[in-house]
Amino acid sequence: MFSKDEWTQQEFLKNKRDLESKNIKVILIDTILKPIANIETMIYNPPLMQQFPENSVFVFYCDTGKTTKERLEYYKKKFPNHKCISLKGGRGYFRPNLQLFEKEEDKNE
Repeated sequence: MFSKDEWTQQEFLKNKRDLESKNIKVILIDTILKPIANIETMIYNPPLMQQFPENSVFVFYCDTGKTTKERLEYYKKKFPNHKCISLKGGRGYFRPNLQLFEKEEDKNE
């Protein structure tokens, strides 16, 4: 899950569901002042972000994903006690109505 610095939307939704079931907050961070429809986002605000529990995961997004990917090392240094990930494709590739459904095998595990 954390072997990659970048998550697709599908990985984001799946990992968010899995991590939040373990009481780990996953926050989608808006770095461009353009919220994504149908999903909760938080505007980039370092003092407020520092208040989240240390095991929280910040998923940063911009218009295309390129800038947040390039700035990821900066974010990791700024928030050393949190996991920092970039959203692949950014806001432009985000599909507001995409939903994940559990497979029957997943429910039985």
